[in-house]
Amino acid sequence: MKRKIRSVFVEFLTSTLGNLLVVLRPNKVRQLSEKGLTLVLGDHLSSTERLMRRAILKKIEKAKDHDKLSELHKTYWVKQGDDFVNNTQNNLENVHLPAYKTILDVLRNEVSKDSITFGKLVEIGTGNGSVLSYLSSSYSDVEELIGIDLSKEQTKTNNSTYKSNPKLEFVAGDVLDWIEQQKQGNFIFFTFRGVLEYFSQQQLSLFFEKLNSLGHVIFYAIEPTDAEHNYERHSNSKVYGVEGSFSHNYVKLFKDAGFKIWHQEQKEEQGHTNIISVIGAKNF
Repeated sequence: MKRKIRSVFVEFLTSTLGNLLVVLRPNKVRQLSEKGLTLVLGDHLSSTERLMRRAILKKIEKAKDHDKLSELHKTYWVKQGDDFVNNTQNNLENVHLPAYKTILDVLRNEVSKDSITFGKLVEIGTGNGSVLSYLSSSYSDVEELIGIDLSKEQTKTNNSTYKSNPKLEFVAGDVLDWIEQQKQGNFIFFTFRGVLEYFSQQQLSLFFEKLNSLGHVIFYAIEPTDAEHNYERHSNSKVYGVEGSFSHNYVKLFKDAGFKIWHQEQKEEQGHTNIISVIGAKNF
């Protein structure tokens, strides 16, 4: 009850004081936007800046300007991705990775069934690389394990941290640009707990279509989705949550791009109101 009252109060302040501040302080709006608005960690923003952030995101959501929203998310991960990793890596390595080992094994078991030899395993949004490092011992037949991340600083750190593992490579940049440089081959792609949620539906559709033309592709997506997203009534992607991220209908998007679904499950996490959707797709 207290949480609900607080939520209503914050929404009221956002729609009144937050919107007013956005009008009165255009330079602050620009400064906030240039850093990205996806998440607020610790005391990085003042109370008024937090209200402005919420007001900006709500305005973009109301206008259904998903391209702008996606660009703000990209800006955040480019400029603050390493800060996010520093603040969350203990939780990732000690809580989330142990909790998802069985789910990660589902991908390994599926790959082992196929007679196809996969040359590259690619993690999109690799963060500190700990998940990719964990997987490196489970895919002995894969020549390269590549972690792609928007943060140049974090990528530099990862290449130093894992320099003793010759199979691991970390690349700074946008995966949408990276795939344009790839030749035909057999690929495994995966995401872990929140990457594709920052792509707009249009971006994701184009991305899946491009992947389908690369060669044999297995994709394993572990992504947050809105627990209230009814795909039968609302088949398209929707904006949700305090981050203003996207809840996608992954099954539909993969199928529309020519993939078939080989695995589907949902996982709840304590303390989170969203649902983690686990989707396995392949194009062969």
